[in-house]
Amino acid sequence: MQEAFLQLFRKIGTFRGESAFSTWLHRMTVNVVLMRLRKKSLPTDSLEETLEPDAENSGPKRDVGAPDLRLSGAVDRVNLERSIEKLPPGYRTVFVLHDVQGYEHNEIADIMGCSVGNSKSQLHKARTRLRELLQEEVRQQAREERKAAKTPSGSLD
Repeated sequence: MQEAFLQLFRKIGTFRGESAFSTWLHRMTVNVVLMRLRKKSLPTDSLEETLEPDAENSGPKRDVGAPDLRLSGAVDRVNLERSIEKLPPGYRTVFVLHDVQGYEHNEIADIMGCSVGNSKSQLHKARTRLRELLQEEVRQQAREERKAAKTPSGSLD
């Protein structure tokens, strides 16, 4: 949060007023978080360590080739962020204001200069389109995984 406020202090002069200040601030904050996540190094596991549980480590054995469940949430967040970026601007604005920032429909209507009904309609359409985009992303990943499974491991395709 401190880094976001420092970035706000540094970049306030670049705000052009083409969108709501809250939208600009949210985008800047998301960028700060994404940059922080990119800088963090991922935890590494030694391949030499034993894969069988012992007296000290009574947990389940580690499967080196299995998906890392710690990363699956990060990948989902990345897919969600990409899908939100693909929403039409009006849908995206209402979605971010309501579902991310927690504004009520009457507040969104005031911010955007529209009716409460329009805000509700835009949010419903945004959520529907977001579901479609996320499903497309999941299908695309499944296709890529099937393609990778069919390609011989020694191939350079």
